[in-house]
Amino acid sequence: MAVRASLNLTRTSFSHEAAINWFPGHMAKGLKQMRDQMRTIDLIIETRDARIPLSSINMEFERLVGSKDRLIVYNKADLAPIEIQRTVQEEMAKRQQRAIFTDTNKSVSQILDVAVDIAKRDPVKYPQFSIMVVGMPNVGKSSLINALRRTGVNRGKAASTGAKPGVTRAVSSKIRVFDKPPVYLLDTPGVMMPHIPDTMTAIKVALTGKFG
Repeated sequence: MAVRASLNLTRTSFSHEAAINWFPGHMAKGLKQMRDQMRTIDLIIETRDARIPLSSINMEFERLVGSKDRLIVYNKADLAPIEIQRTVQEEMAKRQQRAIFTDTNKSVSQILDVAVDIAKRDPVKYPQFSIMVVGMPNVGKSSLINALRRTGVNRGKAASTGAKPGVTRAVSSKIRVFDKPPVYLLDTPGVMMPHIPDTMTAIKVALTGKFG
């Protein structure tokens, strides 16, 4: 029997209600290393995925960062509709939170400008300025660090990158990305939320390659 042309096979709901739990040992270890390093850090760059600006928020980082100065970077902006970017920028501005959209090519210098500006305000307090880059797996943290290093000191790749999540599995040693004032970055392993209760959030996270 011929299938009617008007038949709509689009799925509009998902009945799977089981929570997603994916938190390998290296993530727990990495999170502890981040906490241990936090007292030496002057700025947190939290990297999110511009394609899923809400679903790539990890509440673990809210607890980790605390009152530390923070810059939100939405990476892979070239893959996200400009309308989404405008909406997110407006919302972040209302919350007085700095946010930059980048694809590791455009706007990278703006990220450096934020760090350099803070460091120059008080050279005594910041003889060297240290940044920790955090984010969920496969949001492009290491690629961002390499782009910042290339832009700031015109040097090559310092952080390992890959198409799959979990390439970085421990907090790195300091990577210099600017000379005057001296600015250093720490790369960190991608850390998932230990528990994702919302099915749609889990689907978005999975479709953008955050699970190993």
